[in-house]
Amino acid sequence: MSTTPTPHLGPTMQASVLYEVGRMEVRTVPRPVIAAHEVLVRVSAVGLCGTDAHIFAGHANYNTNEHGQPIPLALQPQILGHEISGTVEEVGKSVTDLRVRDRVIIDQGLNCNSRRREVLCDYCRSGDSHQCEFYREHGITGLPGGLAEFIAVPAVNAIPLNSSLDVAEAALAEPLGCIIHSSDTVSRARTRYSINAEATEKRVQSVLICGAGPAGLLFIQYLRNVLSYEEALFVSDPNEHKRALAKSLGANETIDPGTCDLVEVVREHSNGKGVEYLIEASGAGEVMASIPGLIRKQATVLLYGHGHSGTDLSVLNGVFFKEPMLVAPVGASGGFEHDGRPTVYSRALRLLEQQHVRVKTFITHEYKTFADVENALANDMNRNGYVKGVVVL
Repeated sequence: MSTTPTPHLGPTMQASVLYEVGRMEVRTVPRPVIAAHEVLVRVSAVGLCGTDAHIFAGHANYNTNEHGQPIPLALQPQILGHEISGTVEEVGKSVTDLRVRDRVIIDQGLNCNSRRREVLCDYCRSGDSHQCEFYREHGITGLPGGLAEFIAVPAVNAIPLNSSLDVAEAALAEPLGCIIHSSDTVSRARTRYSINAEATEKRVQSVLICGAGPAGLLFIQYLRNVLSYEEALFVSDPNEHKRALAKSLGANETIDPGTCDLVEVVREHSNGKGVEYLIEASGAGEVMASIPGLIRKQATVLLYGHGHSGTDLSVLNGVFFKEPMLVAPVGASGGFEHDGRPTVYSRALRLLEQQHVRVKTFITHEYKTFADVENALANDMNRNGYVKGVVVL
């Protein structure tokens, strides 16, 4: 049998393809053909996310069949990348509000509006688009992502970028959107303590963020610069560089959990009670196990990090007796603008454009080619100086 690849008919493009766990290569693949309601976007920048790393390393595979079983990479290789900015290359014949050369960011999630459904599902109607009954994601659930020269998406998934915001910063509207959705979810929950409550006994007086990666650093800025939180803010991370960034962005105290008893230090700084609000953004199993000792009774616990390897459900035994409000939001979910585009991305762009949230401070690695991606995911993400990597084409 011949091993010569079948030539592609029609236009092609270059893409970084994950073809087996831990292995990527640059391949020539068919360029997407757009439908009438879609746009073809030339990718300018793609942020590399922890989710990409999990899929790359084989810790997760969200490309599933109709029975919910993961489809092996040998059967369906994947193009990752879901934090995307770019320029419109082509517009479908039904698209009237975007033009060629318009700068855009991408909402990678396909929801009811993306599919032009006349009747929205319950979740899209309630402003929880990430839980859409018909939801799929570019770069995560098997749909081709942004680690390619081009990506085709419904026009409502392309949000116009009308400012001079740098393409790498613009791509990070997606993770910022996740932080906005997380904060909104906490605000809607019936919590005992809340940010900036008038009554002292109902006010969050201390926050602990576990993990000073991109998510933790975004949470710091959102608390300080958007929610105007002025009380105590502690950040825990074993990485000295990340702790320094956290301090520069607004943390009162940073803690190295590898050199001290985290529970002891946090309780010492919170009058022996623990914090009213804990944001778990590390994905570390030992942090999950420490939660009961870190929080005050009936505190709010935002579970943002993923992984927690080495832990089992027994860690919840100590949590239950504290009666916390556990909140576990996912993605840049939210409602829709009048044109069907996602509200949360517009909010994220405004915060970036107005410098209320600064992401350039923690973009430590920029990559210029698709060939760099495998090494970035396999090695760079584990290095001490790494915080956030972006592929800029």
